[in-house]
Order: sequence, then structure tokens, then C-alpha cells
Amino acid sequence: MLGVEGDGGVQEGDGSFALLVRQAGGPAFLLWFPVPFQNSGCPVLAYFARAGGDAVCTIWFAMPSGLHRTYGAHHLHFITCSCYRRLPFLGSARCRDRFLSILEQTRQRYRFVVVGYVLMPEHIHLLFTEPEIGTPSTVMQVLKQRTAHALLPQRRRRNPRQRDLFEPEPPRRVFWQARFYDFNVWTTKKPVEKLRYMHRNPVKRGLVSAPEQRRWSSHRFYLLDETGPVRVNQGWAKISFRDRAA
Repeated sequence: MLGVEGDGGVQEGDGSFALLVRQAGGPAFLLWFPVPFQNSGCPVLAYFARAGGDAVCTIWFAMPSGLHRTYGAHHLHFITCSCYRRLPFLGSARCRDRFLSILEQTRQRYRFVVVGYVLMPEHIHLLFTEPEIGTPSTVMQVLKQRTAHALLPQRRRRNPRQRDLFEPEPPRRVFWQARFYDFNVWTTKKPVEKLRYMHRNPVKRGLVSAPEQRRWSSHRFYLLDETGPVRVNQGWAKISFRDRAA
């Protein structure tokens, strides 16, 4: 929970509004809203418009505990995302193939570089750059929504005029956990470290005896120069594993 105290607002002549806020335990900073608060449609902003310079109040922004995102520094992002309750929803080859197809479509649409990936039965690891369109959170939101829609069983359409003679259909299952883990990679050695970690993950789990045997991994691109369903390092300096153990 992040507390932000408002130290009064100043209503400008054009209807815009400036608000000095102080983060709990942190420095003060100025927020300026270029649009009139009265027409914003937001009840919180409308309150400041009515209160004007005499407003002194506290705003609480509800944030998940421990969640912190750092964007705009042109770092790589090491993403870990789990299936709902760590269930093996990616346990079949068909689901993994479909996921990689959607990942490649998302890469092309939001224009980012996939440096590495691996798919496990109940979670995924991704290493990619910040996209030209949106943020890594945008990418993950779209990726999770599209894969969930594609991989969850579809409900059968019912005639609205027909009454339910049996129990109602069970609610649609959830595919992904609500949050994802995002680690900013900014040093020169960290990308290799993260790639080795994700590529060795299937071996540690006993799914394969060697990393290159996992078809749903970027390891085969680095070791064998194999083009897979996702274009790896498209527009990025290639990291070579030929002369070192992967």
C-alpha cells in the first residue's frame, strides 16, 4: 500500500490543475494535469477541482505487496510467469506450440527482441527487451490474455430462450496467476546467466537429459543455430554458447 499526501492543489486559469504530493517516507514532487478536472469524469480529480488551493488530503494507491516495475531504462527483462496455482496447463505439446505462436505474433506487433525463453509444464521464463510499443507489462497482459483465450476450453453457446434444465455450467477456469515476476537485467554478464538458468531448467526438472532436447526453448537457437517458432535475437547482438558450456 503506497500512501501519498496531497499538500494542496492550485487551480489554473485554463482549468488544469497542479498538485504537490509527497510519498510516504520519500521526496515531494509535483503532478500537473493538463485537462480540466471538472470534465475528467474521475470523482477523485473532480474533488480536487472543487477543493482548489485549500485541499489537504491523502490518496492511497492500492498496489500488490512487494511489486515494483522499472521501465524506460532500456534494460532486458527476465520474466517468470506461472500457470494458475502452478497447475500444468502447458503440459501438452499442442499448448506449448500454440503459446510460442502467440508469443511470436506479440513480438511482431509490439516490436521487442526475444533474447531467450523456455516453457515448462506450469510456468514460463522469458528474456526480452522493452518493446517499442507499450511496456513489458503491456506485452505480458496481451500474451496472457491471448494464450488464455486460445488454450482454455471454450464454452458452448446456448440458446437464450432455452431454460437450463440442469445445473449451470461451471465458471470458466483461470489459466495464469494474476502477477508475474520481472527482473531487470542491466549488466553484461547477467543475460548469459539468465539464459543458462532457463535453458537448464528442464534438465533440473528431469524432463530431458540435455538442454537441446527441449524443443520449447531458445537453447537450440544458440547451440545449433536452429530457427524456431519464435525469432530469437532479431535485431539484437547474438550471445554465443558455442565455446562455453550452456
